[in-house]
Amino acid sequence: MKGMQGGMQQFIKQANHLQAKVQKLQEELAVREYEASSGGNAVVAKVNGNHEIVSLKISDEVMKSGDAEMLQDLILTAVNEAVKSAKKTSETEMNKVTGGMSLPGLF
Repeated sequence: MKGMQGGMQQFIKQANHLQAKVQKLQEELAVREYEASSGGNAVVAKVNGNHEIVSLKISDEVMKSGDAEMLQDLILTAVNEAVKSAKKTSETEMNKVTGGMSLPGLF
């Protein structure tokens, strides 16, 4: 029984270490920024790692066109691409830490 108890303590220690690494990575990823554009840079969106829009730039030419539907499409495309980039980077970085294991409750 003593060996099993030591093994459990080692497992808990490793799990706590992994949890600390995951938490640190989550904090680092949250402050990263991801940028994407659409319409040949007519719209440029920037989001952070929490998938919140931190900036949105719209060119004067697009504004002058008065085409609201086109502008909406360009904004959606730029924002969605920036969010997709943030998600992909987050998944890739998290897999490096966890070795691809799914750890419910950790992230």
